[in-house]
Amino acid sequence: MDQWQRLIQLKRWYQKQGSITLSNISLKSASSFFVLGLSLSIAIASCSPESGNNTATSPSPTPGSASPTATKGNVELTLVSFAVTKAAHEAIIPKFIEKWKKEHNQTVSFNQSYGGSGSQTRAVIDGLEADIVHLALALDTKKIEKAGLIETGWEKEVPNDGIVSKSVAALVTREGNPKGIKTWEDLGKDGVQLITADPKTSGVARWNFLALWGAVTKTGGDEAKAQEFVTKVYKNVPVLTKDAREASDVFFKQGQGDVLINYENEMVLAAQKGEKVPYIVPDTNVSIDNPIAVVDKNVDKHGTREVAEAFVQFLYTPEAQREFAKAGFRPVEATVAQEKEFAEKYPPVKNLFTVKDMGGWGEIQKKFFDDGAVFDKIQSDIKK
Repeated sequence: MDQWQRLIQLKRWYQKQGSITLSNISLKSASSFFVLGLSLSIAIASCSPESGNNTATSPSPTPGSASPTATKGNVELTLVSFAVTKAAHEAIIPKFIEKWKKEHNQTVSFNQSYGGSGSQTRAVIDGLEADIVHLALALDTKKIEKAGLIETGWEKEVPNDGIVSKSVAALVTREGNPKGIKTWEDLGKDGVQLITADPKTSGVARWNFLALWGAVTKTGGDEAKAQEFVTKVYKNVPVLTKDAREASDVFFKQGQGDVLINYENEMVLAAQKGEKVPYIVPDTNVSIDNPIAVVDKNVDKHGTREVAEAFVQFLYTPEAQREFAKAGFRPVEATVAQEKEFAEKYPPVKNLFTVKDMGGWGEIQKKFFDDGAVFDKIQSDIKK
């Protein structure tokens, strides 16, 4: 796909997906690339020998190798990520561009698309040609893998099993915390209204559900007690919103509810912007792990594998991890996590569990969120 086609495709995605924000793309700039490309094509054609025997052709790039154009000229990467990473990536990308230019004398530019992780996943599967995806949960990345766009074993090709950013769940309260919310257990009390999204439609809400379930099973309770507790909590949810953004709007803009479950990184970023948002990070918590992956089929098609893989590796460096930490994410790089600034900002969670501790996303999806699974049973019990 040439530059014109790729830019038009991304523009169409932007128009169709109201929740997706696309940077560095305009039809005007696309037109400039098209005219430039057309002019060059005419100039090259006019200088080429007319005899077919004397015409040299460049071999097609083999899978896994960069095309001649990507190797010699400028390189354009398309990064598709979930919404709350925007601040971090916009700080990291210029550093990578400068580094690559210095080391390879090659200019890299980025098309950046941000939106809900589920929406972004569907967009890539449906044809948005991302070179790199950074999503809210590995379940979304696995969906792209199952669609044949990412090769199996992507988690082992980079550090930390592909997890490049992480956070924990936080309980956001009203000013002064009038309902005295301090722990997960408080969410099941009578008279407390909780605002959260539907885990059947929202990736963030799946993390919320796992945090609630683990608050029981990771502190000595069995699964029967966990289901009883989580049922009590969801009885206190007046409405399940479609996604996390809608849940935040219901809590902050509409003034509904006593407490909202959200990412810690969202609260840190809000505080940096001068907003006063009281919140608690419970002592028992889930590690909200966000994976990064190169989209193999697309980088091989675009001839961008070398640069895409280098960018992914760069995200694990202390330089990049500091930017993630400044934007509210807990560093995955050990030396950065130990730096005084970030060690104070992100104190250790006493009882932190992971998706692996709960059987992995495949087992979790089947057990909790598939049709007829635990969450559906909880909703059925609530409606009785």
